[in-house]
Amino acid sequence: MKVLPFKIPKPEQEALVYQEDHEVVFYDQLHQHEEIQISFILKGSGTLVVGDSINTYHKNDILIIGGNVPHVFKSDVEASDMSIMYTLFFTKNAFGKEFFHISDMETAKDFFTNAAYGMKISEDHKKIVKIFKKLQYQSKIERIASLLKIINQIIAIEHAPLSSFIYGKKYTDDEGKRMRAVFEHAMENYHNQITLEEVADKANMTKNAFCRYFKKRTNKTFFQFLIEIRIENACKLLFRNKEMSIATVSELCGFQNITNFNRKFKELKGITPSQYRTQY
Repeated sequence: MKVLPFKIPKPEQEALVYQEDHEVVFYDQLHQHEEIQISFILKGSGTLVVGDSINTYHKNDILIIGGNVPHVFKSDVEASDMSIMYTLFFTKNAFGKEFFHISDMETAKDFFTNAAYGMKISEDHKKIVKIFKKLQYQSKIERIASLLKIINQIIAIEHAPLSSFIYGKKYTDDEGKRMRAVFEHAMENYHNQITLEEVADKANMTKNAFCRYFKKRTNKTFFQFLIEIRIENACKLLFRNKEMSIATVSELCGFQNITNFNRKFKELKGITPSQYRTQY
């Protein structure tokens, strides 16, 4: 099996990279890249891990991911047979070190500050969507102008952060591959009972060393992270399977008893599973 790089390179000679992904599933390996990523989900839905947090994404979402922030998309193949995403990649210094520091760009400071933690925009973004849909027909100069328009629109509307904690250091390739192995094991086996021994083994570390390592890089324990994965998958089941009992959802998502499931669900979502099903 080929070991994929953790850091995904982009063309060095291009200040702004426009990319279209038309896939059954998006690139599903935990990775990082120097560029800030602004993406428009034209089709598809799924789970998005950014930094320390588990999020969901849906059709028409606008997602902003900061430079060198580890992230991974897990497309929901049951919800859609195709995933389509339009993305702009760029760094803060892409157009020169001083470009975003001139007085005309004063308001852009908030964009870069918030981008470090990631942003999700799901409403009141028709103008941004309209700009994204024109990108494929534009020249490189026109796309730069479009990027500035998109940043200006993002600053003006409400957004939700994608993460609450970002590890302050850039992941090395070896660190990234280690974290990728742990994340993948959790996301693929959340419905089973996962022990500390087996996940530490995935990281090739002792249990105590792994606990310290994971907490330092995510600001939470592995089992806090695992519970968040389980709850996000429970939300999908509650939404998609209206007739499925709460007890069955709990069991399918790896909880050993429904009382613990209800408690953890309310802690993370602010409402009970039954209330979530009614509202969504």
